[in-house]
Amino acid sequence: MDENLKKIIPFALKYKKDVVMNIIYNILYALFSTLSFIALIPMLDVLFKDAEKIVEEPKLTSIWDITSFGNDYLYYYITKLTNESGAQYALLLVVSIIITTFLLKNIFNYLALNHLMLLKNGVLRDLRNKMFDKIISLPISYYSEKRKGDMMARMLGDVNEVKNSFFNILELVIKEPMTIVFTIGAMIAISVKLTLFVFVFIPISGFIISKIGKSLKAKSKKAQDENGYLISVVEETLGGLKVVKSYNAEGTFTNKFNSSIQRLYRLTNSIGRKNNLSSPMSEFMGIVVIAILLWYGGNMVLVETFADGSPLLEGSKFIAYMGLAYNILTPAKAISKASYQVKSGLAAAERVFDVLEVENTITDKENAVVKNSFDSSITIENINFKYEEENVLNNFSLEVPKGKTVALVGQSGSGKSTIANLLTRFYDVQEGSVKIDGIDIKDMTLESLRHLMGLVTQDSILFNDTIKNNILLGKQDATDEEIIAALKVANAYEFVKDLPNGIETNIGDAGGKLSGGQKQRLSIARAVLKNPPIMILDEATSALDTESEKFVQVALENMMQNRTSIVIAHRLSTIQKADKIVVMQKGEIVEQGTHDELLALNGTYSKLVMMQSFE
Repeated sequence: MDENLKKIIPFALKYKKDVVMNIIYNILYALFSTLSFIALIPMLDVLFKDAEKIVEEPKLTSIWDITSFGNDYLYYYITKLTNESGAQYALLLVVSIIITTFLLKNIFNYLALNHLMLLKNGVLRDLRNKMFDKIISLPISYYSEKRKGDMMARMLGDVNEVKNSFFNILELVIKEPMTIVFTIGAMIAISVKLTLFVFVFIPISGFIISKIGKSLKAKSKKAQDENGYLISVVEETLGGLKVVKSYNAEGTFTNKFNSSIQRLYRLTNSIGRKNNLSSPMSEFMGIVVIAILLWYGGNMVLVETFADGSPLLEGSKFIAYMGLAYNILTPAKAISKASYQVKSGLAAAERVFDVLEVENTITDKENAVVKNSFDSSITIENINFKYEEENVLNNFSLEVPKGKTVALVGQSGSGKSTIANLLTRFYDVQEGSVKIDGIDIKDMTLESLRHLMGLVTQDSILFNDTIKNNILLGKQDATDEEIIAALKVANAYEFVKDLPNGIETNIGDAGGKLSGGQKQRLSIARAVLKNPPIMILDEATSALDTESEKFVQVALENMMQNRTSIVIAHRLSTIQKADKIVVMQKGEIVEQGTHDELLALNGTYSKLVMMQSFE
């Protein structure tokens, strides 16, 4: 059994009632599908005045004789009806039987499809839920290597492909095979000789069809990977549209998109050709079998006879037999088509489980501590950390007492933002430790650790929603009054109150309707509303113009009052009031002290201040 098939089974087991009902109704469908053709025999017999005459009511002597009893009883009733009321009433009876069998066949087909639909949609929902839970729980480091568009393709396209293709396996192993089994049973009952003749051709056509579908899974996976890349190109182009246009790079991105879509075009054509070949190929093979049957069976009806001169096969039974032989074609076509689709579903399942089985390296320990308060200090002890090969932090140690503001300054690449990533456990420390009140943050639950912290980043991350809903992320049950109070502290209410719908105004994709300074003040308001004891500001003003910076600086100073703050700064004018300034270079502390103390040293900090004062 395929590995991905085994992995899907637990998702399907939740809907075992639907699976069982689908199997039962499919068996009944297969049975009545066969009976609908067998019912043609008495109708043809009545039409050609060839019906078997049974004048004595038959008796059921054994359960094993139920088939012949049913057949004899029907002909007894036809004989009785013909004698008493005329042949047209007997014809009406057999036509009614045909209508009833076809009606039941289609009712059972509908019920089977209904339960299959519930199974498919249920598994689709559960897979998407599981996938989103996984995507949102994986560490930030995972996404530094992955394309967002590819993740979206796996979550939306591939999961849908699993739903649409994979569960055809139920048709593949139950519905169509049972139809074939019942049909062959009926064919054997009519003529063993003719059925053995059919059996010679079925393996040949099966072999040809399986040959066509062999490379389908590999090609389907390639197509799904390419689809993920294509979505990534679109997502990245839209995300960076200003840069694309300002650099006249439309042609570059169009070429990238066109070459991807061309590769996808070739792959999907190749897959489509094989898929399209399955149905006509199986039908043609079937018609060849039927043509040979017509010749061979026709001889049994017209030429070959028993010793008493009667034909080896009655005409009515031969016509019904041909109907049954054609009845095998539909499920045979469905099996070949479904087997192709299952291969495509298995390729999609592989991409889905690639994500679901990624090991999450940043998780809660067993018996992790829930820490609800911050009482004394944050201590960073002897940290060595690297993203890839080279260390970003070297033997780094720092203490941040409660209620103090500590600023980290230094050139780009000195390791300042890495400190923020480690404090929030976006990344885990490799050597050394980070402790809050003497407790290692790895021993705390992630939720309680992050509950103690507020983060304002250089990029204002806002969502396509109202101002209110963006700020509510800080505290889901906050009142409008609390939101407005937070906006006032963040120096943002002065522009929010002038917007057409106030806090109910939608700010567009990534806050695109607002200026950089306005977006940053909303980010600060969100952190203010959360009201955490520890605030981490990662270059919160570096992307702003001078006027916006003044507004934001006032907001930051309001927020940092009576709060423990770690400020990562590029602009030194923003951190002159800090209790301690730590100067970093290549992952190490080279100086630390207050603004005045560091200026007096006339060292690295002093040089940085001089450089910025001339900017």
